[in-house]
Amino acid sequence: MGFFGEHFFSFCKQAGYDTMLRTLGGDLIEFIQNLDSLHSYLALSYQEMNAPSFRVEVTEDGEMLLHYYSDRKGLYHIVPGIIEAVAQDFFDCRVRMVVLQQMEEEERTGKQEHVVFLVQMYKNHQDTSVPSDNEVSSVQVRMAESANSGWDRNKMAAIEKGSSKAVMAPCYPEKLWIEEKSFCNAFPFHMVFDANLRVRQVGVNIHKFFPALLRDDAAVDQHFTLVHPQVTFTIESIRQFINSQFVLKKPPPLRPPVPSPGQMVWMDSLGCMLYLCSPKLRSLRELQESGLHLADLAQHDVTRDLVLLNQQRLAEMELTNQLERKKEELRVLSHYLEVEKEKTETLLYAMLPRHIANQLKDGKSVEAGEFEVCTILFSDVVTFTNICAACEPIKIVHMLNSMYSKFDRLTSVHDVYKVETIGDAYMVVGGVPVPTDSHAQNVANFALGMRLAAREVTNPVTGQPIQIRVGVHSGPVLAGVVGQKMPRYCLFGDTVNTASRMESHGVPDHIHLSASTYSEMKDAGFDIAEVKGKGLMTTYFLLKNLRRSDDDIMGRDESQRSSYPCDEDLRTTKGEPS
Repeated sequence: MGFFGEHFFSFCKQAGYDTMLRTLGGDLIEFIQNLDSLHSYLALSYQEMNAPSFRVEVTEDGEMLLHYYSDRKGLYHIVPGIIEAVAQDFFDCRVRMVVLQQMEEEERTGKQEHVVFLVQMYKNHQDTSVPSDNEVSSVQVRMAESANSGWDRNKMAAIEKGSSKAVMAPCYPEKLWIEEKSFCNAFPFHMVFDANLRVRQVGVNIHKFFPALLRDDAAVDQHFTLVHPQVTFTIESIRQFINSQFVLKKPPPLRPPVPSPGQMVWMDSLGCMLYLCSPKLRSLRELQESGLHLADLAQHDVTRDLVLLNQQRLAEMELTNQLERKKEELRVLSHYLEVEKEKTETLLYAMLPRHIANQLKDGKSVEAGEFEVCTILFSDVVTFTNICAACEPIKIVHMLNSMYSKFDRLTSVHDVYKVETIGDAYMVVGGVPVPTDSHAQNVANFALGMRLAAREVTNPVTGQPIQIRVGVHSGPVLAGVVGQKMPRYCLFGDTVNTASRMESHGVPDHIHLSASTYSEMKDAGFDIAEVKGKGLMTTYFLLKNLRRSDDDIMGRDESQRSSYPCDEDLRTTKGEPS
């Protein structure tokens, strides 16, 4: 456990506490005496912290005794390891510690372990042998003889014996040049009480708020509660923890209920305890709630500065919190804006080609363009007029929505642009607005997919799969955005009219190709049949893609593939040669 104490000190240094620890005192005695103050400060941040307490006693013979108090038993073996490491690192001296006494004392929190160490300090070149049993016994005898004589605070003997650092001896006046009234005004928050806790003297502000303290031999524990350290409110307990910061609190509902942290000083010649304190205030609001004013605080009391500085800090924190809340609100609004922006862009991209829509978003004008060659497709539903006349409108809407949803998916599969739908007419184009050499093949594969998808949609009148006519033509077109309200990307030219005629003069469940489209795709691996005797134009029927299956044309993955009727089966059913 001694080695653990050394390691714990090294750990504290690595954690960045060495700067704070070095400022506790100029020698080992001052360092130990201020440990309790450090623990009291850390307890403000770590509420569950249960630190031990340390007190240094210097005997008449100059022996240094360390009193260790802890609620946790059996851990006192760690103390020598810590103290020895501190002495070596901070004060360049060696320390040897021997346990003189070990006892248990009853306190408010229960039984407390009290261990007394004999501390011997040496310079690094001096003998560091452990004291003999006779030396330890002699120290114990001197401790017993002086047990009731109080603590001698002449620590200079111990420092001169072992410390390598010279310390100036304090100088005290023969007469105290301050009168009682001036002292009580200069220290408005102080209190003097005797060994029986009877109040003998108070500062002007303590008397202002608690006038009953000087009446009828009032006791301190009758008006205040000892909050820290958590020991029994007796002179003996206070003297044991004399190095700690003491906090007294007035129980509510009396004002001011604020705790008063301060220092206890034992005056041996008077047999009384001097309690120097200040109200614990953190803001102007607490100052007002306690019924105090800044004028009640002594001008030399740093509580004034702490209240004002902390008020400024609280104001800055509130401003920071407001900025954080505004930042969070902006983040949420920005998220909502992005969601709505995505919805708007999705709707815009559904109406216009993406690069055209981006130009309109940027405020740029979109000029009409001429495309030397593209492929246009028209389709409609066979006997659509009869279907509309024979069933309810909602069924028509469901049928078209089911069919167009399948067609819309295929436009992404085969990279064609959907121009518009009017009733049962569906129009797409390949090679516009982004030119591509495979515009005819893309539209042809899309047409084959349309025909397969239409077979999956039921005619609400007959209950059979619906049939569509498809017409395809290739040629030059003009394209541009038309309109400001609900703008559309429209195609103009004879190619559009010819493609429409190819659809209107087509055959149900067939894909009607013009000669120009046939020339674009005749060597691309499609099964195409020539249509003869149909007027002045030579046209063709697109039967199938010889290089791609129906599932590939439909864009189905492995999990979606199933048995669907193929062209061979349909043509055999219709009595056509396979």
